[in-house]
Amino acid sequence: MRPAEFGPGPDGSVTRRVLALARSCHPEPTVAVTALVTALAVTTGRDSVGVLLVAAAVLTGQLSIGWLNDHLDAGRDRAVGRTDKPAAAGVVDPRTVGVAALVAAVLCVPLSLASGVLAGGLHLVAVAAGLAYDLGLKATRASVVPYAVCFGLLPVFVVLGSGGAPPWWLPVAGALLGSGAHFANVLPDLDDDLATGVRGLPHRLGAARSRIAAAALLLAASVVLAGGVSGSGAVPVGVLVAAPVVAGAVLVAGFRVGRRPGSRAPFRAVLVVALIDVVLLVAAGPALVT
Repeated sequence: MRPAEFGPGPDGSVTRRVLALARSCHPEPTVAVTALVTALAVTTGRDSVGVLLVAAAVLTGQLSIGWLNDHLDAGRDRAVGRTDKPAAAGVVDPRTVGVAALVAAVLCVPLSLASGVLAGGLHLVAVAAGLAYDLGLKATRASVVPYAVCFGLLPVFVVLGSGGAPPWWLPVAGALLGSGAHFANVLPDLDDDLATGVRGLPHRLGAARSRIAAAALLLAASVVLAGGVSGSGAVPVGVLVAAPVVAGAVLVAGFRVGRRPGSRAPFRAVLVVALIDVVLLVAAGPALVT
């Protein structure tokens, strides 16, 4: 990286460029995933050092995925006028974003393995799946697979690293949640993606069927999670019954608003449903390591 890349220039100050780099990492999902996985690490009994290591591993992994995405997509984003993307708008050099992705990926390796070889190795597989999505899988019929793999393995990483044995429903619920998130996340960008040659599974199915797929997958994740957590006895039955109902209401509201062109409401509804699911999972955390 050349020092001048972070220096003042015609596009703004150093502070502006640093903030632009932060915006290039897809901050909403990066912060949400990191916070939720860290909360699970707390309730599964990790000490303060262990919790910090989990947080750092997940954060660097998510940063590498987000930054690589914007680095590779800068040209396509520029072609369709995506002024909300700093690399496409010229606020930050795409090469700087690419270097940041590489640094984050390298740091993720020792931070992941600090939780153990098996747990850390599975987390690195999850991160590799996200990077594979950026590198080309997002434009294929298999575009949903990286999301399923990544979200399925994240809670397994935490439980294994805490000395527990992950139950079968844990990666299943995570994979369903991640798959639903993929369909919801792509919806606002379908037209722009098609214009630049990106044809993942949601693009091939179309907006209407992708909305149905997202809702079905997310509700299935809530049901699987509620059923799995019920066996731990850590969450009242009434809460477990209410959780899928509330999740369904949130999704209906989010997808209705999301019919407006360019709306991110479906993806934000996904984050709310993810929060509901993770609250259940976090509450059952101690039972996952006994």
